[in-house]
Amino acid sequence: MTTNELVAVLRLQCIPNIGDVTAKKLIAHCGSPEAVFTDKRQFLERIDGIGTVTLRGLQDIKYLKMAEAEAKYVQEQGIDFSYFLDESHPKYLKHCIDSPLLLFKRGNIDLNRRKIISIVGTRKVTSYGAALCEQLISDLAPLDPIIVSGYAYGVDICAQKAAIKNGLQTVGCLAHGLNQTYPKIHSKFNTAVEANGGFLTEFWSNSNPERENFLRRNRIIAGMTEATVVIESAEKGGSLVTADIANSYSREVFAFPGRAQDKYSIGCNNLIKQQKAHMITNAADLIFMLGWELEVKEEKGIQKQLFVSLEKSEQTIYDYLHKEGKQQLDSIALECEIPVFKVSSTLLTMEMKGVIRPLPGKLFEAI
Repeated sequence: MTTNELVAVLRLQCIPNIGDVTAKKLIAHCGSPEAVFTDKRQFLERIDGIGTVTLRGLQDIKYLKMAEAEAKYVQEQGIDFSYFLDESHPKYLKHCIDSPLLLFKRGNIDLNRRKIISIVGTRKVTSYGAALCEQLISDLAPLDPIIVSGYAYGVDICAQKAAIKNGLQTVGCLAHGLNQTYPKIHSKFNTAVEANGGFLTEFWSNSNPERENFLRRNRIIAGMTEATVVIESAEKGGSLVTADIANSYSREVFAFPGRAQDKYSIGCNNLIKQQKAHMITNAADLIFMLGWELEVKEEKGIQKQLFVSLEKSEQTIYDYLHKEGKQQLDSIALECEIPVFKVSSTLLTMEMKGVIRPLPGKLFEAI
């Protein structure tokens, strides 16, 4: 992107009454961000939803000056960024009409992988929630997913520390510019996060962590991932907003249940009760519902099949699949007389041992 193009995009970002949806509409009609500011007024007036106030903002020179100053800062600091039409832009965000025009990036972020989830929850995470979060990420580690969160207190930082511990890429979505860290106490994790992923934000260098910014940030967390997992939440909270946004984008939402009287389980229990989230109790549930697969080389699988030690339930399932061929989870549970919840976790263990593999259509077969 040239300097003039960057300035044009930044200029659209800072003009009042031009949000992401309107900006994209203008760019689509005019052909480029620069053309929005050079096309004749008569042409722009024909675009649905473009009124006098918007046109006045497009002509106001002060927004050009602001955009030029920010573009200079971005270039001088060597800040990486992606335009919403770039190949490097998060692919899932491209399907969200209100996604940001521009994202600023810092670190070693590589989003060219399919398995990417967001993990959110209360800032006052309990020991129960922290243990759930750490176990979930540890169990998901063999599938090498990207873990996205908001770098806030509680569940967010717990998820990102667990991702680093397990050698997974983690991305922190910020509600302010890249030139600061909020909360400041998390600055000590910046180097590790950037080495294992990095930070994303739509906000300029002069943006502070204000309340409305966190709400805008949540749509990026929900939009750039294929699923959102809520670990713990009170009856109200930002994680529930993220879950609602994920649902509006037709993304999968998962929640861990908790005891009915626990303050920080009410939000998750309500999501499940209102059918706004799938209930999960472990990583196997999530893996099954998303149809994720472990890449197991067949020759290694055959070797493991000969020498690996299987538990009684694992051997029962293996013998059934070996005899009957490809089967769905419900059929396995019924024929092997093992509860569905136990079959789900057992299949994951067997998959990691290399004796079975998942197939499209939520089928499983013996190797």
